[in-house]
Amino acid sequence: MNLFISGGCKNGKSFFAQEEAKKQAEEKGVPLYYLATMIPADDEDRARIKRHLAERDGWGFTTIEQGRNICGALEKGEPEGVFLLDSVTALLSNEMFLPSGEADLEAPARVCEELRTFARRTGSTVFVSDFIYSDALRYDSLTEAYRKGLALCDRALAQVCDQVVEVCYGNRYFFK
Repeated sequence: MNLFISGGCKNGKSFFAQEEAKKQAEEKGVPLYYLATMIPADDEDRARIKRHLAERDGWGFTTIEQGRNICGALEKGEPEGVFLLDSVTALLSNEMFLPSGEADLEAPARVCEELRTFARRTGSTVFVSDFIYSDALRYDSLTEAYRKGLALCDRALAQVCDQVVEVCYGNRYFFK
């Protein structure tokens, strides 16, 4: 089962995703993979990664660092196992904002298709994304392009996933 989880920062999305992925893997008797998409840029990022690793310790995850080209994690053929992709937000950021300082405005469409492909090929992925759409502020055009790109990816995942859940202050709202 593919599951899409969205919600605000620090609302319990990752913990819920871990629980769901682990449950699926145990039910199927298959390996459990954590697709880590964050590419650390500073000490705060490194501390966050360290905290996430500690939180997953003992859960049985094999971590795959895949900050770009998400389907590259499947290069060895058709996968067997349950995958937790955390997060769509970081993956799109990595693909859209290049190390050179340039922005790839074609990245959202490409990432969206790669995520659809990943979901179809695995059939058992828990996708985590951040809900960044409720601000009433106006942003510069590049930030708006990113927000629209993330919305494109989120909508595509909501369509292809079997379940869609929003996590808000630890509460879970099931939409599909």
